[in-house]
Amino acid sequence: MIPYLKASVLLAPLVLGGCLANDNAFLPQDGFETVALRSGQVTGKETAWVQDRQQAAAVDAKVRRLMEGKYLGSDAAVQVALLNNKGLQASYADIGISVADLWQETLPPLNPTISLSYGTVDFTRTVEGLVVSNIMALITRERRLDVATARVHAAQLGAVLRTLEVASQTRRAWIEAVAAWENVALLNRAKVAADAAAELAAGLGGSGAMTKADQAREQVFYAELAGRTATARLEARLAKERLVRLLGLYGRDVDFEVPNALPRLPRAVAKREGIEAEALRSRVDVQLAKLQLDALAKSYGLTKATRYVSDLELGAGIEAEEEVEEDEDGGKERKTTISPAVEASLTIPIFDSGQARLRKAEFEYLRAANLLAERGVNVRSEARSAYQAYRSGFDIARHYQNSVLPLRTTLEKEAVLTYNGMITSTFELITDTRERIEANIAALEARKDFWLADEGLTSAVFGGGEADGGEAAEVETAAAGDDD
Repeated sequence: MIPYLKASVLLAPLVLGGCLANDNAFLPQDGFETVALRSGQVTGKETAWVQDRQQAAAVDAKVRRLMEGKYLGSDAAVQVALLNNKGLQASYADIGISVADLWQETLPPLNPTISLSYGTVDFTRTVEGLVVSNIMALITRERRLDVATARVHAAQLGAVLRTLEVASQTRRAWIEAVAAWENVALLNRAKVAADAAAELAAGLGGSGAMTKADQAREQVFYAELAGRTATARLEARLAKERLVRLLGLYGRDVDFEVPNALPRLPRAVAKREGIEAEALRSRVDVQLAKLQLDALAKSYGLTKATRYVSDLELGAGIEAEEEVEEDEDGGKERKTTISPAVEASLTIPIFDSGQARLRKAEFEYLRAANLLAERGVNVRSEARSAYQAYRSGFDIARHYQNSVLPLRTTLEKEAVLTYNGMITSTFELITDTRERIEANIAALEARKDFWLADEGLTSAVFGGGEADGGEAAEVETAAAGDDD
């Protein structure tokens, strides 16, 4: 009978663990579906979490199809970044970590401790078996599950926010790169005209029809343009490299080209009535801050529950006692007595009453509440500022397009006519040409600023812009704090 008793004591916790543990209970991919849906609603693009070679091959195939065209457009660049940015893939791993923590909380709090003892006294043999488990962990299990669930949601919102950040940064980098190459094109056209003028001046100077001073003005104007063109070309290459880093490309894949001109201005700007309320309702970083506050509230309750009793263990098992007795004929008779056994152990907090942990939780909650209030004030201001930049940027760019550039073009044409008629000097002609070049560049900058403001407006409403990146990271870190 004793061998069977030993087997029962040894296998009981294993059977219990097998009933409670389920390898398919939580799948990190399920948590990512929420991220893909939320980010897709804002960006209109697909994102993927690569976890094996098959998924990596599928993503690589999609990226190569997107890169097949001669020029990489804005939408294609954002899609490539959301699929191929390795930093974004690293942030998605936080979802798996939080889901694994939640999974761990659903399992028995601690692996049971098995205690077996065997003793022999005179004609008596005793076998004891105990299975010990942490009772406080069982009591606080529901609260710990709530905290772990809140952290899963926080990890999901953090991944959504990071996805929006990558999309916004990529679109802004694409705008910067295209504007830089358009600037190169403008200076190249001006340099061609200046080169022709310099050659003409050299010919006229050789015939004595142009003074050396006028020849020098033409030549230095061309030299200045050549220097500015080289500088602009370097800036364009660096701007493209910033875009390449966000796209996660290397090797031959970096040989793509971006368009040489920004999109035209829209006919009218979008009206966004109630943009402050929309931002407060839609901003992912605000939702993340609320979740963090909720998680700290749950953690605060958990701290109070474990304030005085930090470690309580209860052991339950059976005790089998076998006694050998002699009968009247001198034979031996064995009798086995089985009885339940219970043991309890308690850590008495003589030196640590939990007061410090309780106050820490209160201050963490207070900090989170004030951060959320500050975030609300900042979000309102950021939404207003983004809309003002969007509206004003459109008006300024349209003013350059409809008023400044046509007037500068007219002035240059008239200057050429009067110069050919020997009315305007070389100095005046070069001045008019230089001012027209500056006007073209200023118009380009105004158009670039408008498209950047257009992207900034989206970030101000949904999150992912430059303003909220650091604060959101602080909130996310606080949400992952300890819960003791």
